[in-house]
Amino acid sequence: MKIGIVCYPTFGGSGVVATELGLELSKRGHEIHFITYSQPVRLELLSNNVHFHEVHVPEYPLFLYQPYELALSSKLVDMVKLHGIELLHVHYAIPHAYAAYMAQQMLKDEGIFVPIVTTLHGTDITLVGSHPFYKPAVTFSINKSNAVTSVSESLKQDTLRLFNVKRDIHVVPNFIDLEKHEYNFTDCQREMMAEDDERIITHISNFREVKRIPDVIKVFYNIQKELPAKLMMVGEGPEKEAAEKLTEDLGISDRVIFFGNSHEIDNILCFSDLFLLPSQTESFGLAALEAMASGVPVISTNTGGLSEVNEHGFSGYLSDVNAIEDMSDNAIKILADLNTLSQFKENAKIQSQKFDLHNIVPKYEAIYEETLKKFMVH
Repeated sequence: MKIGIVCYPTFGGSGVVATELGLELSKRGHEIHFITYSQPVRLELLSNNVHFHEVHVPEYPLFLYQPYELALSSKLVDMVKLHGIELLHVHYAIPHAYAAYMAQQMLKDEGIFVPIVTTLHGTDITLVGSHPFYKPAVTFSINKSNAVTSVSESLKQDTLRLFNVKRDIHVVPNFIDLEKHEYNFTDCQREMMAEDDERIITHISNFREVKRIPDVIKVFYNIQKELPAKLMMVGEGPEKEAAEKLTEDLGISDRVIFFGNSHEIDNILCFSDLFLLPSQTESFGLAALEAMASGVPVISTNTGGLSEVNEHGFSGYLSDVNAIEDMSDNAIKILADLNTLSQFKENAKIQSQKFDLHNIVPKYEAIYEETLKKFMVH
């Protein structure tokens, strides 16, 4: 199959999943065309089966905001015609499904028929999509897609609640390549980050308000009062500066390391003992899954899709949003005893196996085949 993939090429979960999906599909013999405004961060290798096509948005002084949807839909038309792409898989309802539908209609006028599979990832539904300005466009984009998937049951239910959706929504969870998390080295160089008796706690995100970064700092503050510990903060975003100030105000800045965006996530998780994810909402919680695949138990909120990923009392613990004391107590429960910590680390790995890409990617392939079959009948 020749598949066009449209995604955000950033460090966010949707871009990571879209890229990993494309790479795995290419290994399974499909020809993959990534179509976006820059090369996805996880797309390290272009090959005979993997291609990248950059969407250029010309600067026109006439426009206050440059029309990316217009540029993207035109690029999709050109790439479908040039490479014989048979199906478009777009990640995010707007602007991607919206642009894909416009491309589909333009192609139809030329006698070329290409179905659209749309994957809903979260903020396109819960944040952007539910805004009254965008709601009609999101509803339209979902209903005009030829197949729709969501990354969790929670997100599916949110979508059905917020929009008048006439399409079936297939739940296909996010996934992880577990082989990449089987370490080929035994020395994590943990001593560079912490003393032998210190526990290493980690948080990875885009440092937006929804991630509740102050809660990460407050939970860590409680942990380090009970146990020697260090906190690794990985990522960039609008909340980072305030977080740095909070560590200074609490007198713990010498125990907190801010890495910024990093390509060394696997190494950082290798020497981590616990992962904190106290988000306001998570449609899935890919960062938590990546941590568990590296044998790192997770303290998270119970919001959105997190309870589908993190099993309470097994791979970590779930708490209500803003339940700082509960999260702190659960973290200390895991960290205080080495045998308990070791058991939770093992459990985290076991839990992550449910989401191995070899179990999930065939579900997408089945949806592609079914969609193509139905679309061609019509």
